[in-house]
Amino acid sequence: MIQIKSERKAEIINSLKLCFDLQDQDIEPYFNTLREIGIKLNKNKSLIDLTKFSNVLGNETRFKIVQLLNDKDYCVCELEAIIDKAQSSISHHLKILERMKIIRGIKRGYFTHYELIKEQFQKYVQNFEKYFELFNFS
Repeated sequence: MIQIKSERKAEIINSLKLCFDLQDQDIEPYFNTLREIGIKLNKNKSLIDLTKFSNVLGNETRFKIVQLLNDKDYCVCELEAIIDKAQSSISHHLKILERMKIIRGIKRGYFTHYELIKEQFQKYVQNFEKYFELFNFS
């Protein structure tokens, strides 16, 4: 188990002792159980990937770019005209999307056109759907 600083551990345990539901419970083993849950959560690769994906799409400009590239490929100057952002800003967002392997650039003459990698994007969307199916909202 990954150790946390003793001051932080004491702070959390003291907070847990105040919790009404835990007053009759031995807090130290319960704290260790909670830490194990946290460690598993932090090692969940699917959750980490989905978090990165949602952070990338959580930006309005990147979301617009993905929506545009779903219909057809565009070069940076075309995206600049459509979105009305500076070319450097568009390029920055494109690089972030490329790092996530959601889009790719294809050299055409002097220009690079960008296209949505639909298969990869669909995998992220399917993983999102699977993840949220685990919740029972009824």
